[in-house]
Amino acid sequence: MTKPHVTIYTDGGAKPNPDGPGGWAALLLYEANERTAEKAISGGAPSTTNNRMELTAACEALEALKEPCAVTFYTDSQYVRNGISSWLHNWVKNGWRTANKKPVLNQDLWQRLHTATQRHEIEWKWVRGHAGNRYNERVDRLATQARQQYER
Repeated sequence: MTKPHVTIYTDGGAKPNPDGPGGWAALLLYEANERTAEKAISGGAPSTTNNRMELTAACEALEALKEPCAVTFYTDSQYVRNGISSWLHNWVKNGWRTANKKPVLNQDLWQRLHTATQRHEIEWKWVRGHAGNRYNERVDRLATQARQQYER
């Protein structure tokens, strides 16, 4: 049986970065029976960083999937894309240490993301932020709204 296909867009940010209020968002687009269903999720934190919010969005999106899926995952974060595609394997192999033997930053979220990826087949794609992609623009707005909840 083939796995259901889901397209995911995520975004996150903090303002000011670092240590300002932050927000994250994800849009999950489920494709079934020639129709697409959408689910948007978001949240935030009172004091965080852009990278933590980008990683949280990725974790929350994959953890929201109720069954193993084939996923096309879009992020505008080079940090997330490079981390998952290029750096993660060596971090795990080296006991969560970087090439220069320092502890991996945001290790808790990288471990969470690594776990969340295990049951899915994921194709990671980078999309330029603020470049007119309607789904990327939508998650940017949702993440900004989530961040603004903590600005009061």
